[in-house]
Amino acid sequence: MCHTLLKQLFLCGLLAFPCIALSAPSHGVVVLMYHHFGESRFPSTNVTLQQFDAHLHYLEQNQFKIWPLEKVIKQLELAQPFPDRVVAITIDDAYRSIYTHAYPRLKKRHWPFTVFVSTDPIDKKMPAFMSWAQMREMQQHGATFANHTTHHDFLIKQSASETERDWQLRVRNDLKMAQQRLQTELGSAPALFAYPYGEYNSALQQLIKELGWSAFGQQSGVISQYSDRLALPRYPMAAQFAALPSFKTKVMSLPLPVIDISPIDTVIKQQNPPPLQLTLAQDDDVQISQLNCFASNQGPAKVTWFDKEKGRFSVEANKPFNNRRSRYNCTAPSKSSARYYWYSHLWIRTTPTSALK
Repeated sequence: MCHTLLKQLFLCGLLAFPCIALSAPSHGVVVLMYHHFGESRFPSTNVTLQQFDAHLHYLEQNQFKIWPLEKVIKQLELAQPFPDRVVAITIDDAYRSIYTHAYPRLKKRHWPFTVFVSTDPIDKKMPAFMSWAQMREMQQHGATFANHTTHHDFLIKQSASETERDWQLRVRNDLKMAQQRLQTELGSAPALFAYPYGEYNSALQQLIKELGWSAFGQQSGVISQYSDRLALPRYPMAAQFAALPSFKTKVMSLPLPVIDISPIDTVIKQQNPPPLQLTLAQDDDVQISQLNCFASNQGPAKVTWFDKEKGRFSVEANKPFNNRRSRYNCTAPSKSSARYYWYSHLWIRTTPTSALK
């Protein structure tokens, strides 16, 4: 399929040279995603200040390089390899606690970071959110502000009265309106986008592609040259997922070299639990004999190998998914270090009985 072909063209080159097995760890970029800072009334999206301080201290003490997102995308566009220990910091929704708690800590270290902004709450001067003036101040000290829609809607939802074209026009207008507000208020609007709730499907990805943007989800994993620029992974940092032992494992993780995915679309159609077929590039450092996959809220998922030499296998949860959003996470240890290769696949259940959660 086209998805496979594009990656093979990159991996093997356009000339008649054979593909070479990778023998050293393939480095990538770990993108961290935060929402609230020191706001315990939002437990599912909050990081405590003690946790955030511990994160920053660990990055500082272990020689991590903090890159702006635009540099990450440029490296992907140039098909250049990433150095080891590169991290990018992102924050969604432009809450006021970013300004009061995260910004001073990042400014002190002169570290770049990106805030994905839904513009309507800012325009309405809602008290839980930052102001445009605060954002302009932050721009002078390493902050970039990018598109997170106007209204923070569930973008893939199509109302009963909408045609496919109606849906496309509505969503496109929402995204373009937010981009214009960023440009007007801040003087810049990078070609970066974060999906609200981390939700996307093939139709929405196509729309983002037509706009010429790179887009980020909320599925875990590491960005590499294998990554789909319309579904770039980030590690959510909140609640138990922000604990320091978990943080250390994630920032040291490596990109599992997935070169083919079937199905591409994230929406669960008829079969639940949904089957997923993956193909890995040959990488001598990936210990595929110890590859394991996990399903959200279930634990280990079934892994069936079709061809280990060619890296082809399937993943399927043991029980149907009931939540709106679920994931398959696959990891495999590195042979050369105490690190893990990581890949995550999003699933969305859109049936009427599925709650929006």
